[in-house]
Amino acid sequence: MLGLFTKKANSLLGIDISSTSVKLLELSRSGSRYRVEAYAVEPLPPNAVVEKNIADMEGVGQALGRVVAKARSGTKAAAVAVAGSAVITKTIEMDASLSDDELENQLRIEADQYIPYPLEEVALDFEVQGVSPRNPERAEVLLAACRRENVEVREAALALAGLNAKVVDVEAYALERAYGLLSPQLAGGHDELTVAVVDIGATMTTLSVLHNGRTIYTREQLFGGRQLTEEIQRRYGLSVEEAGLAKKQGGLPDDYDSEVLQPFREAVVQQVSRSLQFFFAAGQFNDVDYILLAGGTASIPGLDRLIQQKIGTQTLVANPFADMALSNRVNAGALASDAPALMIACGLAMRSFD
Repeated sequence: MLGLFTKKANSLLGIDISSTSVKLLELSRSGSRYRVEAYAVEPLPPNAVVEKNIADMEGVGQALGRVVAKARSGTKAAAVAVAGSAVITKTIEMDASLSDDELENQLRIEADQYIPYPLEEVALDFEVQGVSPRNPERAEVLLAACRRENVEVREAALALAGLNAKVVDVEAYALERAYGLLSPQLAGGHDELTVAVVDIGATMTTLSVLHNGRTIYTREQLFGGRQLTEEIQRRYGLSVEEAGLAKKQGGLPDDYDSEVLQPFREAVVQQVSRSLQFFFAAGQFNDVDYILLAGGTASIPGLDRLIQQKIGTQTLVANPFADMALSNRVNAGALASDAPALMIACGLAMRSFD
């Protein structure tokens, strides 16, 4: 085993800053097999991140410091993501003979046509997608732009924890990368599949639909696991911390399942169903082959079965680590229960191998 999973010099920590926690994941790879080297999750102070924007940089920086200490990884370089709603993406056609440097210069000159902010306030990136199907002399280029402050506040929060943000990605692309690990678990050849990934966080639910492994649709809505926590608090007179813990570890009165959890499960089913209706209304699809549940709320027992039963589409809880080896520092049970919430962190950690 020794030296088989070698940490490359360019190993990156995948760091996902969500509305209630920071998640850290480090991977190594041997051949095509990954190994989880380190992972940790640390709660954030209330309202430190509001609708994916960092509101309390100190609080986030301190939580990042704690998550790094907990994970016991020596790596200081990190990949972090901004929310899809903060990013403008456009696919444009450029001359296929241009080098990357020439492309970048050309895009900087033309970018103001595509972006509604002053260019000095914007962080820009691009990726050549391939030759244009309409004209072999043109290349399709994906242009992504985000307000610089969104990037800088993340870099600054990481710096408070002694980390260096080497890569700033977009959540949807990180999810797409992690989905590549799940597609072998789906029957029917992943190339032709249309799969809805429903990421149910604490306050936001994001539907990402992937077709042939590429994201074709995303939509965010305000709904999440916090509603269940608040209902537990209200009904049983608990603090936020106690309610969050009871939700994870159990120990609530007997009526909890029927009176609180079941109505919440039903509400999740309605949200998933509504999100899919919006997607179907938007265009060429009227069905999906699978629903994958991600995010912290996905681990609620029985949720996958209820969604499958009510919507009639095969539903699975996402686990990107199903085929991975684990280092002896990683608690397998904890990783398995956190797995659906670690999709974005996993996609970010995979940037180490680009």
